[in-house]
Amino acid sequence: MVELVIFDMDGVLVDSELISCETGAQCLHEIGFEIDAREVCERYLGVSVATMIKDVEAALGRPVPEGFRERIRERTLAAYEGRLCAVEGIGRAVGIALGKCCVASSSHPERIRASLELCGLYDRLAPHLFSSTMVEHGKPAPDLFLFAAERMRARPDRCLVIEDSVAGVTAGVAAGMTVVGLTAGSHVEHERHAPLLTAAGAHHIARDADELVRIMEGMKL
Repeated sequence: MVELVIFDMDGVLVDSELISCETGAQCLHEIGFEIDAREVCERYLGVSVATMIKDVEAALGRPVPEGFRERIRERTLAAYEGRLCAVEGIGRAVGIALGKCCVASSSHPERIRASLELCGLYDRLAPHLFSSTMVEHGKPAPDLFLFAAERMRARPDRCLVIEDSVAGVTAGVAAGMTVVGLTAGSHVEHERHAPLLTAAGAHHIARDADELVRIMEGMKL
């Protein structure tokens, strides 16, 4: 029996990853780290900006400029205006899980709220919104999912995680939860990405929100 559905946000609830990767690549270029949006998606999909910055600093051999994390966040939020939308059909999945669901995202709390508000999902999911800033180790560590389950008073082995990234799937599996890998976002190609999620341990793969709904309906929610 499923006690709790844990939704990742970026690429699961909101179709944000391409926009985020574009602004991330632009900001990294400005500090001398050459990378394009596609590479940002490949390297850092599902992990926090803090984790990405640590990797970039190691590669550059120097710290990023003061305020760089805030610059990325502000640019990304500005880019969302007029462009960000919910993943097609995801509202049905949220509806099935209402009353026993939460969000666990690598994004900053400010970005979580802004993204969900822009897509008309905030009022349906608040206040059960959890950010990697609330735990010591973000995805692919299981900390965030375990923290969310504890706060929602659900057993980890009775939690269903919906994720689009290898890091997120890895975290969900490490937390002892059942994981659905979702490839509905515009940032991934199903045929290429689904095998990566399966290799990371996803128990189910959903090509789109309709398939996700069918998987969820087959479980005892």
